[in-house]
Amino acid sequence: MGGKISERASGYPHIGNRRRVGNGNRFLINGTVDIANASRKIKQEEIDKAKSNGIDPVEHIIARDAIAVIVHPENPVNELTLEQISDIYSGKITNWMEVGGEDRPIVKLSRETNSGTHVYFLETVLRLGNSDDETLFSMDTLLLPSSEGIIVEVRQNPNAIGYDGLGYVPDDLKTIAIAKEDGGSYVLPAIATVNDKSYAIARDLYMYTNGEPTGIIKDYLDWILAPEAQNIVVELGFVPAINPSATP
Repeated sequence: MGGKISERASGYPHIGNRRRVGNGNRFLINGTVDIANASRKIKQEEIDKAKSNGIDPVEHIIARDAIAVIVHPENPVNELTLEQISDIYSGKITNWMEVGGEDRPIVKLSRETNSGTHVYFLETVLRLGNSDDETLFSMDTLLLPSSEGIIVEVRQNPNAIGYDGLGYVPDDLKTIAIAKEDGGSYVLPAIATVNDKSYAIARDLYMYTNGEPTGIIKDYLDWILAPEAQNIVVELGFVPAINPSATP
C-alpha cells in the first residue's frame, strides 16, 4: 500500500518514512525517521525504549486490513474454523483429509518472524487471542521473506496454505472462508466484513510519529486521512480508516 500512496505524495519529499514493521518502529525509536509505518500496534517495551531515547510515539490508524488465508485453486477445501487453522499451523493437523480435503500433506507457509503480519497471525490465529498461550508455529512451517514469496509458492503447490493481506492476494488463488468458532458462520474477507467485524482476522494499520505531528508531517497525515489517499486504500484492496465519500 505504501508504494502507491508514496507516488501520490511527492509533495512531501522531506519526510523520512519507513515501511516494514520490524524496521519502521526501530528507526522511529532511534529518532532517524519522521514517520514509521506498521502493520501491528507498537509494543509497550518499544514505547519504553523510545521514551528512554527522548521519543514519544503517537499512533495514527490510517487503514485496516483483512488477513486472507489462501490455498491453491485446485484444493477442494473452501472453509476452515480459526481453531482448525491454529491446529494446522501448530502442527496438530498435518493432512488436508483431516479438514475435508484430499489425502495430501499440508505445506504451511508463513512470513518471517520480523514481519508484523507474522506476529499478528501468531497472536490472533495460532494463540486465538489468548495472551497466556505459548503456542508456536510448527517447526516445519516454511518462513518466507515477502508476500510475493507466499503467493508464488501457493500458486505452484496444491498442498500449500499461506496467509497474506487481502490487498496482496491475486484473483487466481482461493481465499478460505473462516468461522470464528465451530458451528459459526463462514465469512470471506472483504471491506464490508472487516467493517462489520464478521471476518475473524482483521487488523488496523498504523503510522507512528514522534509526538503530535506539526507542520509538513501534519499536512501529510491529514492528506493520508483525506478522500484522495483513502480512495487509494480502497483501490488497493484495503479498508479505509474513514469513509472517503462521507468526508468533505
